[in-house]
Amino acid sequence: MPWEKNFDTDLALQQAMKVFWDKGYDATSMADLTKAMGINKGSLYNAFGGKKALFVKAVLKYDLEHRREAIAQLEALDDPIRAFGMLFDGLIAESLADKEKKGCLLVNTALELPSHDGEIRAIVTGGLQDFESYFRRGIEVAQKRGDISASIDAPVTAKGLLTLVVGLRVLARGVFDENGLQAIKTQAMGMLAQPLAF
Repeated sequence: MPWEKNFDTDLALQQAMKVFWDKGYDATSMADLTKAMGINKGSLYNAFGGKKALFVKAVLKYDLEHRREAIAQLEALDDPIRAFGMLFDGLIAESLADKEKKGCLLVNTALELPSHDGEIRAIVTGGLQDFESYFRRGIEVAQKRGDISASIDAPVTAKGLLTLVVGLRVLARGVFDENGLQAIKTQAMGMLAQPLAF
């Protein structure tokens, strides 16, 4: 008799994503996953292909719902510098509201990359590179409009802003308080504040 799915795979994946986000890949057991998803091990394997395949799907889901969706909303504002400020404000507010100090699943996974295979590395690297590209595009648009100095090196500054985002996400998990996080935002916006040439 063929296997029949009798549960909501989207909801089950959402629950799995929360477990991985909370505990990390290595510390998450199959028992943790089946309990959170409300399914047995056989159903998990049949629907998702095992722990590693489930983790891939969970990271992709997180990336789509958090990073890519946020970037799309910020780019829709059509005001890159204001959007950058809003991004850092949003990350700070989200971090302060994160009582469990879970941080960002994509960044957390980046910190574990040595223990992951090429597929996970490609997802994480691609997500972070896309974030960097968002910053570069925004800087270039702002430069063309004359909102920031043309002397700012867009690719280098984009890497710097990405580094500050990653640093904020890591330090917000218990090292920096609100003042420390605000200092990161100040540093980020300061990178864009070179005097305009007239």
